[in-house]
Order: sequence, then structure tokens, then C-alpha cells
Amino acid sequence: MKISQSITERFGGAVAEGASAEEIAEGMLQKSKEFVEVGNRVYLPITA
Repeated sequence: MKISQSITERFGGAVAEGASAEEIAEGMLQKSKEFVEVGNRVYLPITA
């Protein structure tokens, strides 16, 4: 996507910042597990 390419060119990507592909994959796996823990919902109900 053009916007992703523009952001990567301007600010650099995670790999450019020293994160390896394995570290990126591990981070994505962790976030996926967190997403499942909160119920696989993009929009969570507001609790006040």
C-alpha cells in the first residue's frame, strides 16, 4: 500500500530499527494472544 510505503520511507521500518524478523513475529504472536484474551473484538465496550 502506498501509505505504508510512505511511512516506512519516512520513518524507517522495524527491521531498520534493529528488530529481527523473529522478534517482529514474536511480537505479533503476543499481540494476537492479547487480542484473543479480550474476546476477539475490535471495539470493546466502554467501562467507566
